Amino acid sequence: MPASTMSFCGLPTDATAYAQASTIILPIPFDKCSTWLKGADKGPAAIIEASKQLELYDIETDSEVYKKGIFTAKPLHATSSSVLLRRTDAIVSGYLKDNKFVVTLGGDHSVSIGVFKAYAKHYRDLSILYLDAHADSRDSYEGTPYNHACVTARAQEFTKNIVSVGIRSMDSSERDHLDRKKIFFAHDIHDSDKWINNAVRLLTDSVYITIDLDVFDPGIMPSTGTPEPGGLGWYQIMKLLASVSKSKRIVGFDVVELCPSKHKGPDFLAAKLIYTLLSYIHANEPPR
Repeated sequence: MPASTMSFCGLPTDATAYAQASTIILPIPFDKCSTWLKGADKGPAAIIEASKQLELYDIETDSEVYKKGIFTAKPLHATSSSVLLRRTDAIVSGYLKDNKFVVTLGGDHSVSIGVFKAYAKHYRDLSILYLDAHADSRDSYEGTPYNHACVTARAQEFTKNIVSVGIRSMDSSERDHLDRKKIFFAHDIHDSDKWINNAVRLLTDSVYITIDLDVFDPGIMPSTGTPEPGGLGWYQIMKLLASVSKSKRIVGFDVVELCPSKHKGPDFLAAKLIYTLLSYIHANEPPR
């Protein structure tokens, strides 16, 4: 498998070989379906660059997950949403057949659609934990069903088991067909952690997590294409992810919608999020 010239965490060659790696980092610098601020195509490179500043020892799990092997693939490029869907499905399916854990870096949120398709074929009981400020459930937007405002609508074509967290913006057209039992609105959960157990219980055993960085409050994550006030905090998100990792099998995840700016703090937050979640997952997984 072709490796990127940029390695997540700046890892040495002996920690990044494909054959030995448990985790694949798949950068998808695609930003043809965002609707406001552009720049998500620069997100993967910014995250990988910021990851070089990470401490490789995770305090919370008392682990060094990089020793499991992290391979950074060459960026996946596509000229259109339809091409992206086909290529992403094929490439991720290949990684899953090789028993790899895939972390996808966007790009706008539409990059997740092909990943969902690949995972739904591989895991019949798949559920998706959808962390986002927006419902993203329009059937079509700005002339395409693959807009980043349509991601949960497309996800429902692969699985009905979708739990959304952090939602605080949607159109009235999305209201009537939402399953409110599986949506945790930001205004209902911002001042408590009691909702976490309820959210986790709604998930199946095999969970894919998609994280639009605008789920975070813009006070700590301003570098997104569609920022929304009133987002969740770092520890709220991490408590949720830790809880899922302890009681479910997380089979893959993505982090999308970083629009890098001159200030590098948000880039580092995204890199830290990825490394910490990998630490949670591998600390709780059974031996292969």
